[in-house]
Amino acid sequence: MVADGLQPLAQTEIRRLTQGARVQEVGPGVFAMRYQGDLRVLLELRTVASAALVRHFAVPRPKALLGDEHLRAALASIGQVLKLHKPGTFKTLYLSAAGADSPVLTRLKHEYATRLGLSVGEEDGDLLLRLRRAVEGDGWELLVRIAPRPLATRSWRVCNLEGALNGPVAYALALLSGGKPNDVFLNIACGSGSILIERLLTGPARRAIGCDTSFAALGCAKANVEAAGLSDHCELQQWDATALPLSDRSVSALAADLPFGHLVGSHSENLTLYPALLAEAAPGAARAGAPVCGTLARSALDGAPADR
Repeated sequence: MVADGLQPLAQTEIRRLTQGARVQEVGPGVFAMRYQGDLRVLLELRTVASAALVRHFAVPRPKALLGDEHLRAALASIGQVLKLHKPGTFKTLYLSAAGADSPVLTRLKHEYATRLGLSVGEEDGDLLLRLRRAVEGDGWELLVRIAPRPLATRSWRVCNLEGALNGPVAYALALLSGGKPNDVFLNIACGSGSILIERLLTGPARRAIGCDTSFAALGCAKANVEAAGLSDHCELQQWDATALPLSDRSVSALAADLPFGHLVGSHSENLTLYPALLAEAAPGAARAGAPVCGTLARSALDGAPADR
């Protein structure tokens, strides 16, 4: 599963990590591939929201999945995922399916849980299974998420701000900013530090700065930076991005996830804020064509409803 707009970056990353596996988009933001390599490399995907191992069963109804042959096949797929992680990583199992509370599927999920030594989760679980009709042809498919949490859920996020940019989108902005070792990278309106952290996880920078006017946001960013082990590689500043204390041409790449006027500020304020931010950022670029990446609220430009 890939966020809309990140499909080209995701295809490139998947092919790179899998050494050229064929990737096909089978639905909006949904990719499928046949892959026989080490599944552990898929855990490294950073543009992907979630990934699952898919097992096809040529059966007319889910009831047939209770048969011994199909149970063993399903448990074999689940076992492939369990082996990717340390023992004890998974404690609860959750089956997502239409009619998941029916007698047949209730029995099925309890059968899986019993054989795996897990408890059944009521709303979510470390081991997430999804049962659906086959995307192509007849039968059913069992999807086994390859990690206890979606890949988009970053381990370094110990402090979360409402509306914070998710990991894959922040990583995409970091990629688009260039990512050179001699960069002076500036993340204006850094919030909880998502873009700043993802940039430094792509590679070193000569200087990496996150700035925000909110003391609370900077405290949240500090906690996340520390959790990512990057405290010695970046700095956090309480700066007003419309009046940066930096000399012209001192920054080689800038990135931002600007406020939409919902949680912070307002649409009318954005009409003044956005031009001021862009006017301040431009002179800081160290060279013509320096990458300036960000998400923008359309309402700040033309008065339409906010849209990234």
